[in-house]
Amino acid sequence: METNAKATPIMEIKDLCFSYGEEPILKHVDFRAYEGQLVALIGPNGAGKSTFFKCILKFLKDYSGQILLEGEDMRQMSRQQIAKKIAYIPQTTVPVFNYTVLDIVLMGLTGELRLLESPKEKHIKKAEKILADLGILHLRDRGFGRISGGERQLVLLARAIIQDAKLLIMDEPTANLDYGNQFRVMERIRGLIEEGYTVIISTHNPEHALLFAEKAFVLQDGEVQAAGPSKQVLTEELMQQIYDLEVRLIDTDFRGDAAKICLPIKSTR
Repeated sequence: METNAKATPIMEIKDLCFSYGEEPILKHVDFRAYEGQLVALIGPNGAGKSTFFKCILKFLKDYSGQILLEGEDMRQMSRQQIAKKIAYIPQTTVPVFNYTVLDIVLMGLTGELRLLESPKEKHIKKAEKILADLGILHLRDRGFGRISGGERQLVLLARAIIQDAKLLIMDEPTANLDYGNQFRVMERIRGLIEEGYTVIISTHNPEHALLFAEKAFVLQDGEVQAAGPSKQVLTEELMQQIYDLEVRLIDTDFRGDAAKICLPIKSTR
């Protein structure tokens, strides 16, 4: 989709700059994401990834440049309008109160329900279907704080899906997950792309971009170092530049398709 000149980006960012006081964090960032695309945002710690997300989500407003959502300037959009189009999935957290999994998912309806209005039976059925689709319906009545990290991340994904927003922004969705749960969560995210969602994730694992994402978007020191098809832009030289780490990209087969995996060799720092 990236090469389709006629396609309209679901999100387009032009010349985005942001500073904390005198310290520039984002420097002239351009970005596009298209419908049905998984984009992996990667870069070292301090690259500006979190600030980038905060600008997109309108948590930070004092930026220069333009952020367009389906062609509309987000500065002119209310939070409620944005919530109908974008769902945000943070790194997994444990709430102060041990809400049930079902309650956590239904919290995604905040923008749809009126103040103090309780979810109706149709909302509960919808939540149950989403949980079933993600393979976690059996957790329906479990306490959110008493399930595994991988399960919590899938519950947060379900909460985002129930919003009916087709653009999902995920901040390190596999952080603190074991190897198996990382793969399972990425599998579920990839499945959403097949259903027409657009997903932007930040990740510290280049293989998430190489194996699952159509596009990689690489930030370093607040500047775009590369953007484009993951298998093309994620080179050994770029990995060494941004991570101070010598790597080898190994050609392999992933479900019948040519793929690459990233093998660390030694630190160059």
